[in-house]
Amino acid sequence: MEPPERNRTSENASMRFEDAEKIILRWNSTASEDAREKMIFETDRQEADLYLQAVDEIQRSLSNASLSDDQSKATTIQIAMARLEDEFRNILIMHTAAVETESLTGSTHSRRSSTSSNFELEEELILNTEKLRELQHCESSDSSSYRSTSSIREMDLIPPEAISDLQAIAMRMISAGYLQECIQVYGSVRKSAVDSSFRKLGIEKLSIGDIQRLEWDALEGKIRRWIRAAKVCVRILFASEKKLCEQIFEVAETNIDDACFMETVKGPAIQLFNFAEAISISRRSPEKLFKILDLHDAWVDLLPDIEAVFDSKSSDSIRVQAAEILSRLAEAARGTVSEFENAILRESSGPVPVGTIHPLTRYVMNYISLISDYKQTLIELIMSKPSTGSRYSGDPSTPDMDLAELEGKTPLALHLIWIIVILEFNLEGKSKRYKDTSLAHLFIMNNVHYIVQKVKGSPELRGMIGDDYLRKLTGKVRQAATSYQRATWVKVLYCLRDEGLHVSGGFYSGVSKSALRERFKSFNAMFEEVHRTEAVWIVPDAQLREELRISISEKLIPAYRSFLGRFRGHIESGKHPENYIKYSVEDLETAVLDFFEGYPVSQNLRRRSQ
Repeated sequence: MEPPERNRTSENASMRFEDAEKIILRWNSTASEDAREKMIFETDRQEADLYLQAVDEIQRSLSNASLSDDQSKATTIQIAMARLEDEFRNILIMHTAAVETESLTGSTHSRRSSTSSNFELEEELILNTEKLRELQHCESSDSSSYRSTSSIREMDLIPPEAISDLQAIAMRMISAGYLQECIQVYGSVRKSAVDSSFRKLGIEKLSIGDIQRLEWDALEGKIRRWIRAAKVCVRILFASEKKLCEQIFEVAETNIDDACFMETVKGPAIQLFNFAEAISISRRSPEKLFKILDLHDAWVDLLPDIEAVFDSKSSDSIRVQAAEILSRLAEAARGTVSEFENAILRESSGPVPVGTIHPLTRYVMNYISLISDYKQTLIELIMSKPSTGSRYSGDPSTPDMDLAELEGKTPLALHLIWIIVILEFNLEGKSKRYKDTSLAHLFIMNNVHYIVQKVKGSPELRGMIGDDYLRKLTGKVRQAATSYQRATWVKVLYCLRDEGLHVSGGFYSGVSKSALRERFKSFNAMFEEVHRTEAVWIVPDAQLREELRISISEKLIPAYRSFLGRFRGHIESGKHPENYIKYSVEDLETAVLDFFEGYPVSQNLRRRSQ
């Protein structure tokens, strides 16, 4: 026979169980329409507390139950857990809150949550990274338990009173062995919230294959948007989701918060990362370089935040993928630079008709000017020197570069110089396709001069190329200008020589008028042809054009003035002198001003006054 004290304890426990069971069954939604229509935690705070106490009592009773009444109590706890699961889901859904933009752009001392149904992020206000950093620095040290980098901005996604209720429910579900059900409910509701945020940030659900099949113009815009969205996702959305998990499941002794966090964000995170991965392994082409570098720089900036947010063992795969993507983006950038070099060498368009700057020259120099804007990133990425001529071994008609004379330059600087070497080589090939040698030299002069001006115009580019190499290029401009003048004007000036005009012996010594007439006729014809042809040629740089005209005049005008002064009398003493002395010195000076403007001139030069 049991002692009276034990009987009374047993009777009291039985009474407590019966009272608790009544509360549980009163809210059994399968048996009561009223229970189906109402939620306990929405109805009455006192009723919610009573229900939680009843659950605690049932669990205590179950732990002390004998085999005879174990089944009855187990059924009651199942009813209670089903109810708590519904309550847990309902509280989460009710408080799937939008983040008010004021909480990002206003004072950080007021952490606010709203109760609307979507996670609202007004992108233009949120994406100011510097503002986010400033806000985070202003945050008081005890405002968040989360270990964050200076860029991370956590938001309170659910109000504190709701978190308290969720904690209380989670603790009882976990204690009763309903951990997986709790995680599944949490994950399904919060994943829906994250998906809603993705849509508002413009992140489409695209596979790697889908991304790689997009036209580059479309993809370029998506990259810009993705960079902005990725910062919001990692620094705000994912970080805030992690904080919420920690708040709700801090009551658990195991790393349940980790499991819930990964259940919520792993899919969206992989979807987000797949975009960057698709770009990193896509076909390399020169136009992609700068967007790849933008993506690389954004990823470098984000990686510490990714590692801080995904800092648990269960999120190892996320951290590994992030590091691999960064490595592949770096390799893609290096490969794209090499592909650009190859593309310049292979470019096979013909020369421009009037010797002006070739579109290839403009494209390449604008391209490497942009490369210099990414100097710091590319210096870190490009560690090997260009292989220069050996890259195209077996083809003797390819360029080479003496690396020894460029000792001390960074590998990036050497690659930029190598690009210029390849461009010059290509331009030389194009110049050989001109039928007129003078035009070929003018073409080289114009294009190398453009290269020089682009280098001078970019302090970053000039710093890498160096003044020594710049002087070498400037020397090539002068050499091409000299070669042009020789090819054009030597034969014109040859008409103004004295040789062959004097005769001596017999009954007559002096100047041969017939030879002199032929000499003037030859000069007139040759100058007119040069004037007609080269007036339509173009020297687009005004200073270079003026310098070239001055150089021509300095050779032509004194020679013509001297020739005219010595031999004018011999022609004017004969018949029809105007047929031979067609132009005055002033006429030629004026005619030189027509050169290299790109406009056709009249058939005859403007004649001197008679």
